[in-house]
Amino acid sequence: MAKFLLSLHVLLAVIAIGPVTVAASMFPRKARAALGDGPEAAGEAASVRTLHRITRIYAALGVLVPVIGIGTAQVMGIMSSPWLIASMVLTIVAALVLLVLVLPRQDAVVAALAGEADADAGRALGGLKLLTMSTGLFSLLWAVVTVLMVIRPGSTTHA
Repeated sequence: MAKFLLSLHVLLAVIAIGPVTVAASMFPRKARAALGDGPEAAGEAASVRTLHRITRIYAALGVLVPVIGIGTAQVMGIMSSPWLIASMVLTIVAALVLLVLVLPRQDAVVAALAGEADADAGRALGGLKLLTMSTGLFSLLWAVVTVLMVIRPGSTTHA
């Protein structure tokens, strides 16, 4: 059962977290082009909406990754391992970065592109620097979690 759950956990991480990380990272560059005055702005707006949709959908799917991970850790009897606890804390921080910093700023850009009344394109453009930093932090957190999962300090596999 542990091998099945571990395989499912890794597969979900690749399928769910990978696309969120890539889409969120691509979003600021595409948003900057879409909010600009150049001729490519209209074409980039569609890309921005697609990247936003990918980020939202795969973020929702990504909730399964820590859920299956906790189940796997319980079956393997490693819930109290320091590396696992650190990974869980970093996962929570990554989720908060996504929910509090990344997605709201993406929402603001998409609203500005749609011309919604209370959306300000200038403010959305100004928030892109923070959005870029937030997506970088999100990516870095997932990279650290991945390394912790592979290295597993104190693991009994000696790999």
